[in-house]
Amino acid sequence: MRRTSEVEDLLRLHAPQVLGALVRRYGHFDPAEDAVQEALLAAARQWPEQGVPDNPRGWLIRVASRRLVDRLRSDEARRAREETAAALTPRDAFTTPPPDEIAPGGSRAPSDDDTLTLLFLCCHPELAPAAQIALTLRAVGGLTTAEIARAHLVPEATMAQRISRAKRRIRGAAFVQPGPADRDGRLAAVLQVLYLIFNEGYTATSGRALHRAELAREAIRLTRSVRRLLPRDGAVAGLLALMLLTDARSAARTGPDGELVPLDEQDRSRWDRAAVTEGTALVEEALREGPAGPYQVQAAIAALHDEAPRAEDTDWPQILALYDVLVRLTPEPMAGLGRAVAVAMVHGPQAGLAEADALRDRLAGNHRLDAVRAHLLERAGDPAGARAAYLAAAAATLSLPESRYLHGRADRLCG
Repeated sequence: MRRTSEVEDLLRLHAPQVLGALVRRYGHFDPAEDAVQEALLAAARQWPEQGVPDNPRGWLIRVASRRLVDRLRSDEARRAREETAAALTPRDAFTTPPPDEIAPGGSRAPSDDDTLTLLFLCCHPELAPAAQIALTLRAVGGLTTAEIARAHLVPEATMAQRISRAKRRIRGAAFVQPGPADRDGRLAAVLQVLYLIFNEGYTATSGRALHRAELAREAIRLTRSVRRLLPRDGAVAGLLALMLLTDARSAARTGPDGELVPLDEQDRSRWDRAAVTEGTALVEEALREGPAGPYQVQAAIAALHDEAPRAEDTDWPQILALYDVLVRLTPEPMAGLGRAVAVAMVHGPQAGLAEADALRDRLAGNHRLDAVRAHLLERAGDPAGARAAYLAAAAATLSLPESRYLHGRADRLCG
């Protein structure tokens, strides 16, 4: 019998695949998502007690399909939908492919393309960029509405309305992968969503665990799928490189008790050197494909960190030069915060603090600004100021591992 946390990981992995299968088969995005949620709840109740079925995805597809058909049948106000549901009642097999034919042991089946199709559907050109991102994080990333709202610094009710409007907007859209021209138009939103999903998996914004490893793995898998569609696109290669080079450090990011270990204190022998090698090669390839965009530049920064055998060997002047490029390419304030750290490493903590303080208005309420300021104040010899900033960061984060780490740093400065 699997532990509850392992069941939750399985459900998060399979949820977008199941939703994709239902939307492909039946249409009706909104009720399909409700049916999937009901199936996930049923699994969350049954699997910890009864054990995980041999084919968990097939189980979820069958249960969700029955729930969806039941819902369509009971909609007396829509006779046409009831007739469609009757015609689509699940048989012993699905046509493309049957869930029972999904290979045991986790091997991939052709229906995995449903998740990629779902990803492009959620980035439909009829939707505004903010709606594309929100809907995809919900349907493909499996994030809750509250998590998405926190990531975008908006109230949960506002985000719920945004997602509901997005679902209505794409109602009836064909569940097929877009053609080349349409696909290229959606690509920027697709890559941004994959980046956000990966970031949530690598450093969870809330909860008891620092990582949501299944989310990071799914983001990498989907990015590989997009790369197969667009093998010569520099932005796609750059994003995949960034994910691999960042995820390569995962094993060293936490200590024996789950505590956060900062980059400069990590045991680099635990980094995944195969991922570093693949990611570095992808960076070089991505930079050859044309003008560097934000993903390629961030990947190049990650490669410089990963290639340093020790923290003190890091090529900070080169990293600062890359951040100078990055802040010209993107308005994101987090790029500026990363640059502030690089400035501090090259020109001293006071120079870095000046850069960080210039971001106060744009990063108001973000705990990472206080965390960076605390680190730089500590290096500048201001323990009281550093302690106050650590405590402010700890109060603002919803991640328990980050909060414990920040409190621990503050406690060290009590003397």
